[in-house]
Amino acid sequence: MLTYFRKIIRTFRKSGRAPRWRRASPILRARYDAAVTTGENSRHWANADGLSAKAANSPEVRRILRNRARYEVANNSYARGIILTLAHDCVGTGPRLQLLTQSAEVNRRIEQEFTRWAKAVRLAEKLRTMRMARAQDGEAFAILTTNPKLPTRIKLDIQLVEADQVAAPPTINNNDTIDGIEFDAYGNPKYYYIMTEHPGDLAWAGTIEYVKMPAESVIHWFRMDRPGQIRGIPEIMPALPLFAQLRRYTLAVIAAAETAADFAGILYTDAPPGGEADAAEPFEPIELEQRALLTMPSGWKMSQLEAEQPSTTYAEFKREILNEIARCLNMPYNIAACNSSAYNYASGRLDHQTYYKSLRVDQNSLELVVLDRILNAWLEEAVLLPDFWVENIGPMPEWPHQWFWDGREHVDPTKEATAQAIRLANHTTTLAQEYAQCGQDWEEALRQRAKEVQLMRELGLLPDMAGHVDEEPEEDSEEQEDHWDKEE
Repeated sequence: MLTYFRKIIRTFRKSGRAPRWRRASPILRARYDAAVTTGENSRHWANADGLSAKAANSPEVRRILRNRARYEVANNSYARGIILTLAHDCVGTGPRLQLLTQSAEVNRRIEQEFTRWAKAVRLAEKLRTMRMARAQDGEAFAILTTNPKLPTRIKLDIQLVEADQVAAPPTINNNDTIDGIEFDAYGNPKYYYIMTEHPGDLAWAGTIEYVKMPAESVIHWFRMDRPGQIRGIPEIMPALPLFAQLRRYTLAVIAAAETAADFAGILYTDAPPGGEADAAEPFEPIELEQRALLTMPSGWKMSQLEAEQPSTTYAEFKREILNEIARCLNMPYNIAACNSSAYNYASGRLDHQTYYKSLRVDQNSLELVVLDRILNAWLEEAVLLPDFWVENIGPMPEWPHQWFWDGREHVDPTKEATAQAIRLANHTTTLAQEYAQCGQDWEEALRQRAKEVQLMRELGLLPDMAGHVDEEPEEDSEEQEDHWDKEE
């Protein structure tokens, strides 16, 4: 047997070929069209890089993006309106606290005191500013401080600072401090370095002074798009070139229309060069009188310029580019443009669903990152007051609570009320959920309703008849909806 194998090996050596079992198998290569670089796409992908989130969002890059975003928001009406609408829809008139401890009296007393404090510090206004800063600057910072001038017994206050003031001092040279934030061994923020004055202040003398604030006193709210990201970038960043194009196109259309309007007419001749025609100076203006009949030189004609701007595609272009601008914020066109003329009832409600889901995500992030931190700091000061301490309701961090936001009005209140009654009758919802959708506290609403019913009984009114509303025929609502669909 060994002699047989030796003969085979000698045969392959003489032929110069390797045995079949020793031949190298062919290499299989997977190919993706998106990974192929050609002469056509090389310029398009020229700026693609492999930078990390920290390197891509360097302080200089974030500074440029902030300045450009602020410029557009300050000078572009659409940009300003989109940012304001986003803040108003997300925050509204402000969140309302509802405690869910075992003591109803404690819940009511603390909720009333927190509401008075929120009005004193203008909590809703500051939350709207933070939402605008997150969309425009990419991040929002708030410092939990003490304000002895507050009219409430609790002196906790919220001081907002811009992202420009959070930066690492040049004297700090360690690997734990990145972009003005010092982290511990587990990656948690430990300290924030904040400038006492804004670097863009005109009265800034050039001397930089920093305050080292503990992380427990600083609220940092931004959207994390990549793992390892520690600072935010403007949410409208992808739309910044589109905002510039929109403004340039509008100005170009206006300039073309104005140029055409500046000329009342043009004097021309069909005669060949050197032909029979009276002499006329090129580009010489001719004074025209109103409602006058003029004679032209022999061989010359007068023609009026036709205004070709704005063209028929002007409105369509602005609609498409504005729709692309609002897409990075999950905002439909009719909300971004405040124009629903091209929508019917069904398409308008369908486009709003994605936008409202995005708002709920932002509100949930606002609750976890901002409001819960503020509530914990407020309760830590509240329990120091002698009449605020409550026994037998558990430790303070475990107090159950929830936040109520402004409800959204339904386009057809009759249909919504009917669906609400059906859900309650089928036990597929609760009063707490239904009131929460309207931005109301169900316990407070029921207490108020009980007071109204009691007063109506004292006055001899019938509460059942007072609360009864005749349902409109279903055909009317369907006809109205069909009418809106036909209008498109």
